[in-house]
Amino acid sequence: MRTETPPTVRLEAYRPSDHLIDRVELDVRLDPRDTRVTATLALRPNPAGRAGAPLVLDGDELTLLALELDGQGLAPQAYRAEPSGLTLHTPPQRPFTLRIETRLDPTANTRLMGLYRSNGVYCTQCEADGFRRITYFLDRPDVLSIYTTRIEAEQAAAPVLLGNGNPVESGEVTGTGRHYAVWHDPLPKPAYLFALVGGRLDRVSKPFTTMEGRPVEIAVYVEPGKADRAAYALDAVERSMAWDETAFGRAYDLDVFNVVAVSDFNMGAMENKGLNIFNDKYVLASPETATDADYAAIEAIIAHEYFHNWSGNRVTCRDWFQLCLKEGLTVFRDQEFSSDMRSRAVHRIAEVRNLRARQFPEDAGPLAHPVRPKQYAEINNFYTATVYEKGAEIVRMLRTLIGETAFRAGMDRYFAENDGTAATVEDFLKAFEAVTGRDLSRFAEWYERPGTPRVTVSGTYEPNAGTYRLTFRQTRPGAGADAPPLVIPIRLGLVGDEGPLDGVTSARVEAGVYVLDAAEDEVTFENVAEEPVPSLFRAFSAPVRVESALDDTARLTLLRHDPDSFNRWEAAQRIALGLMARQARGETAEPAAADAFVAALDAFLDAEALRDPAFAAQILALPSEGDLADEIGRDTDPDAIFSARQTLRRRLGTGLRERLTHLRETLAEPAGTPFSPDADAAGRRALRNAALDLIAAADAEAGTGLSQAQIEAATNMTDRLAGLATLALLPGEAREAALTAFAERYADEPLVLDKWFAIQAMIPEEGTVARIRRLQSHPAFAMTNPNRVRSLIGSFSLANPTQFNRPDGAGYALVAETVLALDGTNPQIAARLMTAFGPWRRLEPGRRAAAETALRRIVATPGLSRDVADIATRSLAG
Repeated sequence: MRTETPPTVRLEAYRPSDHLIDRVELDVRLDPRDTRVTATLALRPNPAGRAGAPLVLDGDELTLLALELDGQGLAPQAYRAEPSGLTLHTPPQRPFTLRIETRLDPTANTRLMGLYRSNGVYCTQCEADGFRRITYFLDRPDVLSIYTTRIEAEQAAAPVLLGNGNPVESGEVTGTGRHYAVWHDPLPKPAYLFALVGGRLDRVSKPFTTMEGRPVEIAVYVEPGKADRAAYALDAVERSMAWDETAFGRAYDLDVFNVVAVSDFNMGAMENKGLNIFNDKYVLASPETATDADYAAIEAIIAHEYFHNWSGNRVTCRDWFQLCLKEGLTVFRDQEFSSDMRSRAVHRIAEVRNLRARQFPEDAGPLAHPVRPKQYAEINNFYTATVYEKGAEIVRMLRTLIGETAFRAGMDRYFAENDGTAATVEDFLKAFEAVTGRDLSRFAEWYERPGTPRVTVSGTYEPNAGTYRLTFRQTRPGAGADAPPLVIPIRLGLVGDEGPLDGVTSARVEAGVYVLDAAEDEVTFENVAEEPVPSLFRAFSAPVRVESALDDTARLTLLRHDPDSFNRWEAAQRIALGLMARQARGETAEPAAADAFVAALDAFLDAEALRDPAFAAQILALPSEGDLADEIGRDTDPDAIFSARQTLRRRLGTGLRERLTHLRETLAEPAGTPFSPDADAAGRRALRNAALDLIAAADAEAGTGLSQAQIEAATNMTDRLAGLATLALLPGEAREAALTAFAERYADEPLVLDKWFAIQAMIPEEGTVARIRRLQSHPAFAMTNPNRVRSLIGSFSLANPTQFNRPDGAGYALVAETVLALDGTNPQIAARLMTAFGPWRRLEPGRRAAAETALRRIVATPGLSRDVADIATRSLAG
């Protein structure tokens, strides 16, 4: 493992590779402990590189067995070979061939990077720099090559052999019990997109015909006996392929598209060309084992990885600083797909919830960085919400700014001009400048500056003139006085007491969009017949924090009448945040305000709950404890925040009890109704379970009975798990009995047990740290399984604020111990656990000191991996 202090890599220091690799021929002879890899590389000097420069190939824990240049051995003084790299001092100044043989131990590779073996399956993960753990190589995204891969293995142990591209040849190795398969990828790709899989796997498949008339075989490979759980993933692939043809004009380009599900995987999935490898939690689904949320995640992540075929593979990124170019763009694409597959309004709310829960705190904490970072010490630590989710919001703003027609034309031009190349953010924006004639240099500032902008808005109504003026002011955390203002597209409208105001005009608003591109500006509306309520940032048109003088009365008007679903939800969220924040700060309670909120929700449910249950469930879902901490800002007390949220939950449950009970009864599915994961059925379940949560908050005894009955009667995992999650918040024998019965029922279902571990990790009680320590000794828990670690320790640190932030520091100590225990075997997962400490500086002084103690303990540990050392050091320095 790399434990040395890493050099800082800087964007400004980028220079092209001195050499290029046109073709790669790999011969991989798989063995659990002694895998041999022979790489034959067709190299040549790069005309854009330094003439006469040595050839420096990357390596990571490699053992060199043989080295030949143009078929001849090399004198020892001609090269230097180390586990971390191979240098050819004076390579030919012409095209030449290098043959490199290395030896690997896939079973010992607990980092799950490069080539590893897990549960009997050989698997690779090469992004960001895992290929250098397979062979010495120019392991950088701007070196694109054509790959041909021969894979050989014991036939009984690995009857399935998969690689990138198209299958070319297969057969037996006579007299050895081994067999081989040859795969060829005709399209150039960087090393991080290389993949192979070998093992015992079941297969489900279906044919697909592209819009160009080419036949493609889609296949999903899973562990033996689980093929019946792959149908939804297979269907999601087919829908993704068809959608990308319609929405973006992008057809698939190989003869086969393979998805493989593996149980030990550091990431959610990986878009390797033609061979996507997935964490099995994002492939396997059945009504008995997967929730509605699981089905939605499978659909979204299958789509995300498939969409990378163009936004990431055919057009890749020049360097890792451009990571948002493939990830942010592809997140935007998968969000659009999911919105078309489900409810666009509900999905947009979910996107913003996720952004505010993950990216806003990241932007406000010590790990803040631009969407396109300017430097890094460990690239694995920059697969962040800022790159992914904020990166997607920038693409969405661009579409809002230039319009859908121009956006599609710009995407077409971007793909056409950069196909088969390694591109930059500048290349992306250049395509849109070309089709619109606009200068996007100022818009590009969104990629360059960290921090969440803040927009302050005030309104003035002139009844005699019939005008309404909105004044805007934008500020950016950490930006100097001379920093240029951002270009911020704002979707907006005006709402009156009876609904949207008709006949209102403004010269500054085009198709409902006003562009704020100055530090201060204003927009005036004409023909305004009554004092309006401004509906701002409709559909969350920009990732900013908004400060306005709207009171709860105005927000209730938006909740009742705004045609924009997002802003109706936002109005309810802002009212709830205000009520909770006042209590958490110890301010005097305002019963009338809470009563008005309850009455408004009751009226909303009466009018609309049955028409759109999924949206109603979102309206009832209160802001999280993290949202409330974000609202309060400094010196937060997680216990006070938890108490304030519980108080409002009880108030809603009490005031809406009759309505919620009626909804649960009305939305109950008749006996014998077959399960469907479609959006309508999922929405009905979501509202029933939201009602259960609030009833239980108001009446523990009733909640216990309802939860037990739901668990017993449930015909699907969504309802069973929702009942268990509600019961887990109600201490007593019933809870413990239900948890025990659940574990016994699903003892042979690892993905379901992950849910069981997570539910217990999130119990907001003093005994949870002790419970987690007991669970770490459970036979089903394994520190070597990333899913299990995330479900127990990750859920605790990220979703249990009161117990992770215990005043005595026990929560911090638990996570620190886990980080240090994992660091030697899987530093990527250890580093991701570390991100839970991100908001530590906004805590009240006692907890802040305890968190700092835990961080300093980690930093002081000798031999830390680069991954963990980078996160810990930045957390303390921020």
